[in-house]
Amino acid sequence: MSCFNVGFSQPCCYSLLGSSTSLNRRYYGYPIRRHPKLVSNETEKFLRHTTRPQRPKTHLKVEQNSTVTTISEDSSSMESIEGDAENAAIFGVDPCLKQFKDHFNYRLKTYAERKKLIEKYEGSLESFAQGYLKFGFNRDQDGIVYREWAPAAQEAQLIGDFNGWDGSNHKMEKDEFGVWTVRIQNTGGNPGIPHNSRVKFRFKHGNGIWVDRIPAWIRYATVDHTRFAAPYDGVYWDPPPSERYEFKHSRPPKPMAPRIYEAHVGMSSSEPRISSYREFADYVLPRIKVNNYNTVQLMAIMEHSYYASFGYHVTNFFAPSSRSGTPEDLKYLIDKAHGLGIHVLMDVVHSHASNNITDGLNGFDVGQRTEESYFHTRERGYHKLWDSRLFNYANWEVLRFLLSNLRWWMDEFKFDGFRFDGVTSMLYHHHGINMGFSGNYGEYFSEATDVDAVVYMMLANCLIHNLLPDATVVAEDVSGMPVLCRPVSEGGVGFDYRLAMAIPDKWIDYLKNKKDEEWSMKEIVRSLTNRRYTEKCVSYAESHDQAIVGDKTIAFFLMDKEMYSGMSDLQPASPIVERGISLHKMIHFITMALGGEGYLNFMGNEFGHPEWIDFPREGNGWSYAKCRRQWNLVDTDHLRYKYMNAFDRAMNLLDEIFLFLSSTKQIVSSTSEEDKVIVFERGDLVFVFNFHPENTYEGYKVGCDLPGKYRVALDSDALEFGGHGRVGHDVDHFTSPEGLPGVPETNFNNRPNSFKVLSPPRTCVVYYKVEENIDVGDGEMGSEKCFDQ
Repeated sequence: MSCFNVGFSQPCCYSLLGSSTSLNRRYYGYPIRRHPKLVSNETEKFLRHTTRPQRPKTHLKVEQNSTVTTISEDSSSMESIEGDAENAAIFGVDPCLKQFKDHFNYRLKTYAERKKLIEKYEGSLESFAQGYLKFGFNRDQDGIVYREWAPAAQEAQLIGDFNGWDGSNHKMEKDEFGVWTVRIQNTGGNPGIPHNSRVKFRFKHGNGIWVDRIPAWIRYATVDHTRFAAPYDGVYWDPPPSERYEFKHSRPPKPMAPRIYEAHVGMSSSEPRISSYREFADYVLPRIKVNNYNTVQLMAIMEHSYYASFGYHVTNFFAPSSRSGTPEDLKYLIDKAHGLGIHVLMDVVHSHASNNITDGLNGFDVGQRTEESYFHTRERGYHKLWDSRLFNYANWEVLRFLLSNLRWWMDEFKFDGFRFDGVTSMLYHHHGINMGFSGNYGEYFSEATDVDAVVYMMLANCLIHNLLPDATVVAEDVSGMPVLCRPVSEGGVGFDYRLAMAIPDKWIDYLKNKKDEEWSMKEIVRSLTNRRYTEKCVSYAESHDQAIVGDKTIAFFLMDKEMYSGMSDLQPASPIVERGISLHKMIHFITMALGGEGYLNFMGNEFGHPEWIDFPREGNGWSYAKCRRQWNLVDTDHLRYKYMNAFDRAMNLLDEIFLFLSSTKQIVSSTSEEDKVIVFERGDLVFVFNFHPENTYEGYKVGCDLPGKYRVALDSDALEFGGHGRVGHDVDHFTSPEGLPGVPETNFNNRPNSFKVLSPPRTCVVYYKVEENIDVGDGEMGSEKCFDQ
């Protein structure tokens, strides 16, 4: 037995233990017929009409007079660390950080100095991040101005369809900062470069050789699919008003806790092909909405010439991937999501860039010095595991490029935030390679820390939250660096959440290596609750990382070949399928309920997609067969995939109503190794997970905080979720007081009250405290009724 309050864990030296999973991965007739009813009418009516906590009121005034919400008050809170790094608030949050005060003083001083220089020479951080209004192609009244930063170039020209690929009449001039400029005059009232025409930057480097490259700030890039291994072309994208997409919907309010649906547009079709932005918007977004996710995280949006890189080897940072459509099509998708009340996050890759010199930013590196390049030189500029280039985050123009890239996606496409990929690689000079982070603070604050990269992320988070206070920014960090998710104003790095990357590794270990009877309840809870005090996490049981070829999804681990032969509801479930569906529901739900302050699921895993992802590549004959999602499986009424999908929808709906993910009340009252039962409270809900493969417990005593009457809010054993319906949903569970009031050691499992429940094997049941005589709109929901099956 154990009892601890996750929300009030001791801050000192309490660190998330890392895993190295993410550091080694990098290459790797469709309409919906219907949306099946995923929970019963009475279940949904109950959940929809239960009184819910109110969103806390914000005291920040905002104006909506620009493409993104801007702060109307001064941002003095962001400056608080600049004058007094010695007394930064992070030291009060975690006193153990004080032994590294010299490191933090240097880090915060570097941040303050860099930000002040930007303000001095660029006006403000926000103005600095509008580099796309200066660089690349920008139209004015008389023509188009094209600028490119290439300090090592000896000569430069602009070439393209507009001049027959002859740049002799469009030579560029270089200024003292290495910026090349050319103006292309309008002709006959028309732009000198036609919309949707091809362009390239031609320059001569030190050895006298001329090379053609895609402009660094290009907003669209395409490839000739009829030619094998054809290079990409930059495309001048400036549609006339009649063709430019106009947003119809404003951004929805920021959710109290993100329930994130991680998705890849290209592989979202049920057919073996590349799907489009508009198909995803019309056919997949409704699925996300009906399953009660409030956020979609889009992968592989930034253009990448190699499809099998999953979007992580970016070639063109300002261009949406042309495989799935045009920039206007992507705007349609995001606008459609906003109309459905869904926030849209972008998987942004600023940790490295593709090594591709023909199509990507790496093509501008022609052997020049670090200060003249986007990347570090020699070994420091190359990631040996990812075969990619590494940015020089101390370079002025690199900062402009990357910060402007973030604002571009927010301004032009109205993304609501970002998931930063590869943050661990950015944080350390060793990039986390062959590092097993133990939680010792010396691993985080030393000469191995890349302070320039940390300062870039601080500037990025300051910018994002200044532009859009409701933005959500998530860090993919496996190391558990302290204060990564504390505000910049406190001396933190400024992320809102970090991914709880050790959790899926634990589930994989259990599924691969342990029999059911060997599962440790204490170890499961420890893995789920091992996160830093006051720093929020997004938990997940499996993401795209666990679904790529060479690995297995949780459903595949549990049921393997039976997923192809035993999923018909027209025959009794085999023991393997019964166990698999039960544990699939339990693993995902306990991860959501106990693992963090947000939750993430990868596209298709909500219904136990039976196949891994394998992008077309030479090794599989360039096949799209496993680069898709088989929606027909969950839409077919006689297949059992619908049960896992229904439970996914219900557990998301439970949070929508009770807001337990955003609650700071997280108390584990029992982890019984003998019973294989875990009992905990999140908010005012009581969760009972019985992992025992055989034992049913009648009259099982569970502790709780509040006295009163409890009923079932969610039951994985319900018939609608493929269970056996063994738990009565109309049963009232009355509490009994335990021990002396205010003396926890005399209570039951340190809880002042208790009630008794029925707990069947391999089930999870959630109980809520009944409020008498709640008005549900079409009648009174009093003490006699919760919901019926």
